Amino acid sequence: MRRVLIVGATSPLARYMAHEFAKQGDALFLAARDEDELERVASDMRIRFGATVHTGLFDAAAIETHEAFWQQVLQAMDGLDGVVWVAGSMDGLEEAFRDPRAVRRLIDVNFTGAASLLTLAACYFEQQGSGFIAGVSSVAGDRGRGQNYPYGAAKGGLSLFLQGLRNRLSKKGVQVTTIKPGFIDTRMTWGRDKLPFLASPQRVAQESVQAILRGKDIAYVPAVWWLVMLVIRAIPERVFKRMNI
Repeated sequence: MRRVLIVGATSPLARYMAHEFAKQGDALFLAARDEDELERVASDMRIRFGATVHTGLFDAAAIETHEAFWQQVLQAMDGLDGVVWVAGSMDGLEEAFRDPRAVRRLIDVNFTGAASLLTLAACYFEQQGSGFIAGVSSVAGDRGRGQNYPYGAAKGGLSLFLQGLRNRLSKKGVQVTTIKPGFIDTRMTWGRDKLPFLASPQRVAQESVQAILRGKDIAYVPAVWWLVMLVIRAIPERVFKRMNI
C-alpha cells in the first residue's frame, strides 16, 4: 500500500487519478480549496473503493501556508510515498494579457505554488531515499502561443522545474514524472469548437497513473501529442509567429 498526496483533488482529472490509485489499495490524502466538494469526493471514494482517504484544505497561491500543510499531511498519513500535483487553472487568462496582477495570479496558481510544495516533497523523499513526484503540466508549455502564453509560460516553467528535480533526485531513488496532457473534456475546454484529440478525463487519468507507476520520465497524454508537439516545436520562429494556432 502506497501513501499518496493528490493536490488539486476536486478537478475531474485529479478525481479519476485518485480512483486509479484507490483501485490498487493505496491510502490517499486529497487536498483542494473547496472544502465541501473535497469532502464529497472523499466520501464517494470511501464508499466506492473502501479506500483510506484523508482531506485537507490547500491554496496553491498561499505560499506561506505550505510548510504547515506539508507537516499536516505527513502526520495524518504517517509518512508519504508519493505526491501528485494536479492543481492548475486558466481562470483569468484574458485579463492576464493586460493586467500584471492577473499574470501573477495565473503564474502563482500554475507554477509558483507547485514549485513551493514540490520543493518540500523533494527534500522529504531525498532524505527518505524513495518515493515519487508527479506533476501535471501541459502541452501548452512546449511552445509560446499568442492565444494562451501566460498559462503556457507557467506550465513551461513547471515542466522545467520537474526536469530539474528529476535530474537532482534520480540518484537518490526518487522518480519524477512530468505529465503533459493535451485537450481534456472538462470545464476549461467547454464550448470550444474543433479541439483536436479531445480526451476524456477518465482516459487521461488512467494513462497518467500508468506512466507514474511505470516510472516514466515524461508522458504525453494521449501519446499522439508527442508527435504533434514535435512538429510544432520544429516550426521555424519566422513562420510560427505568422500562424494563428
